[in-house]
Amino acid sequence: MEARSLTSDWRYSHVGELAFSYFMVAIHLNPKEQIRLWHDNEKLVGYAILGEDPAFDWQVLPEYEWSGIELEALMWAEERVDELRKQDEKRWGGDIVSGSRQDDVNRIAFLEQHGFQYCGDFAEVNMIRSLDEPIPASRLSDGYQVREVSETGEIANRASIQREVWHPWTVGNVSDDDYAYFMRLPGYYRDLDIVSVTPNGVIAAYVNGWIDPLNKIGDFGPVGALEAYRKQGLTRAALLEGLRRMKAYGMNRVCISTGISNVPAKQLYESIGFRIVNRYLDYVKLREKQKAG
Repeated sequence: MEARSLTSDWRYSHVGELAFSYFMVAIHLNPKEQIRLWHDNEKLVGYAILGEDPAFDWQVLPEYEWSGIELEALMWAEERVDELRKQDEKRWGGDIVSGSRQDDVNRIAFLEQHGFQYCGDFAEVNMIRSLDEPIPASRLSDGYQVREVSETGEIANRASIQREVWHPWTVGNVSDDDYAYFMRLPGYYRDLDIVSVTPNGVIAAYVNGWIDPLNKIGDFGPVGALEAYRKQGLTRAALLEGLRRMKAYGMNRVCISTGISNVPAKQLYESIGFRIVNRYLDYVKLREKQKAG
């Protein structure tokens, strides 16, 4: 949040994105082995995360950028991947993936200088909406509800839709116990874990909302709906309720991201006032193959 306050909105991840990334590492890996921190005396000035795939990300406070932390972080990640490949070649044998906003020229130059290249296989559009604009009303059939997830008795259903929407990707590899743990993490607000529920109690769509109280900017993600309940206004209703609740928390704008090829999601977000402001591009460092002989 401090780094965002000193730079642009998109150069640094939203605190909600970081919270969810930490959650993925915490339930699938060992945070003490997959996250590294840099301090100047007692002040946290940078971090690096090595997630599954393997995926590498880092952030450094602006006044400490390009003083050597980025290179240390990359060297650490590559050494860690080598260790993990020796333990489990099948799981960690892929290329290292990292990424950058398309306008972050220093980060892109650093990645390219160290063997990464834009693969063109995946990109996200980053979208933003002002909360000064009117928030449209939701329209749902009788018996449907849009509300926060219940803390008791609904965790299993909430974890179930996460699995079904995102299977087979890592984001969907979440057990009931994992989701209960998620709800205890710093940064999680249950009243921003919004669900659209059918008359017979099925959680048909959902959105996780996050707030950055320093920069007054909210974030949505993940967002999803069961296939049988798509194109019925249920995801839209959850998003609109999330906008209203974020405004009540004092946010002045909200961001959201989706795959550049996900036309239905982009059209939905645009229909409620989001506009594209940037793109996030994947860069890949191809694994060096051992030469025979």
